[in-house]
Amino acid sequence: MNYRCFIPVSRTAGLLAGTGVFLVGMGVAQDTEKELYLQERSGEPFRELSPQQLEAFTNGQISYSTPVTIDGGLGPIFNKTNCTSCHGTGLIIGGPGTIGVTFFGGDDKGSFVDLGHLGGPVFQLNSITSDCHELNPIDIPQASVITTHVTNGALAYGLVEAVDDQTFLDLEDPFDSDGDGVSGRAHITHALEDPGIPRVGRFGWKAQIPTVLSFSADASLGEMGLTNRLLPDELAPNGDEALLAECDTVADPEDFADENGLHFIDRVTDFQRYLAPPPQTPRSGMLGEQIFNNIGCNKCHTSTLVTGDDPGLEDFMRNREFKPYGDFLLHCMGTLGDGIRMGEAFECEMRTPPLWGLRWRSVMLHDGRAANGDFEQKVTTAILEHGLFGEATNSMNAFDALSAEDKSALIRFLDSLGRVEFDYDGDEDVDLADFMVFKDCFQQDDVISPEVPCAIGDIDQDGDADAVDADYFMQAYDGVLEDCNDNGIADLREILAGTAQDSDGDGVLDACGSCTGDLNGDGEVSGPDLTYILGFWGLADPVADIDGSGSVGGSDLAYILGNWGPCQ
Repeated sequence: MNYRCFIPVSRTAGLLAGTGVFLVGMGVAQDTEKELYLQERSGEPFRELSPQQLEAFTNGQISYSTPVTIDGGLGPIFNKTNCTSCHGTGLIIGGPGTIGVTFFGGDDKGSFVDLGHLGGPVFQLNSITSDCHELNPIDIPQASVITTHVTNGALAYGLVEAVDDQTFLDLEDPFDSDGDGVSGRAHITHALEDPGIPRVGRFGWKAQIPTVLSFSADASLGEMGLTNRLLPDELAPNGDEALLAECDTVADPEDFADENGLHFIDRVTDFQRYLAPPPQTPRSGMLGEQIFNNIGCNKCHTSTLVTGDDPGLEDFMRNREFKPYGDFLLHCMGTLGDGIRMGEAFECEMRTPPLWGLRWRSVMLHDGRAANGDFEQKVTTAILEHGLFGEATNSMNAFDALSAEDKSALIRFLDSLGRVEFDYDGDEDVDLADFMVFKDCFQQDDVISPEVPCAIGDIDQDGDADAVDADYFMQAYDGVLEDCNDNGIADLREILAGTAQDSDGDGVLDACGSCTGDLNGDGEVSGPDLTYILGFWGLADPVADIDGSGSVGGSDLAYILGNWGPCQ
């Protein structure tokens, strides 16, 4: 749903109305009208989905997360049993993961040799029986090229697919006509569902796949051993067809239509197409993005793309501008290349990965080599590992030459890619701790620039945290909006407006008293509250985490035991 708000003169004007519409003075709106909405969080569907599309998304998510069984077609060789195992980070289903897939082949005077007859180019780590297990590439004498590809995310694949081929072709500069050292090119390939029709690839580390359906079919076979209507032939362990005949226990193709005529690859395609892009908070104006552009990062990590005007697309996907920070082209990365040739992609070439959602990625770069330390350390490693003698060398050196202040600004910008609005502490939820920061920002008179932490809650980017932002905070809040005095106004709204006091900062009005540990609101601290605490032990549940430490533990249990009995 889209929300339309009128920007008020003061922070508190209209705050207690709770309607989502704020008026200036005696009901007269400002001339400038802004359409606002909360950005979808990573792993959430587009907010514009129809009920039918949302049902398709939900059903696809179930298929995406449900393990494939041996009887259902798993194997005989495979890496994982479901999509989420590879494409997911924490609670973000569909995001990039930490699983490394091994690719291998031979080398002939610097040229990659496909060892398909020995099971290449992908090594499947697991098998349904030990007799069917593949030999590790390190034990194959001909396998002189072995590398790892960390699994990509599938967020907003529908938007990426919806970009016209010509848009990517217009970004090409294969002969470096402007002499800037960057000469990206599109990978011309074909979709499995439309063989023989040239298409621009955009998915996979080599941009070898052009459509979401092709990606679903390819991953289903290559990662789970699930044959399907587009790839009906099973993979033989180490290329041994005789062994395959003994190991393959389910008739091919193993993916079949359900009662609605949809195959597994169709359902997971629906899920991936309807995943929304990760948020970016603040949405614009950060100094670090200017520095990002000044040192040439945007020559490959293009900030903005626009989808096509294809009448076959859903309305909300047509002519839509989005910000992936990636051009999806192939670039020669010099020493960062993986040594693998795939389709028309050469050994040194890698597809530019989009940077959206970067802040919560556990590992970075195609082989996950940037994996240690905090976000700043991982980002710094990733940039400085962009390869010698490649198209990113100039930008890599320019970053290294930046002042500490400029590096910090650049990293702050990258940290905005994936940040949830109002999530000041960056823990992927909006809770009482974030409310307390928003309250401080709400009460300050300083202009909020995109560079300061308060900008995380200035959703309309008008330079302050006001009643409009407060309304969206209430929508974003992951806790329960209590109304302890039953006056029809959420307690947090009254605290912000200053019409009620919360002297101890627990989110409960002083006039109502507090009963720390009464998690279910029944007026006493008792067995159900204890059970709730124990059920979320060690997790980051915002209700059970009474002390706001980030996880449920001993101090939260102490609150329960120390306040046992009826609330006073």
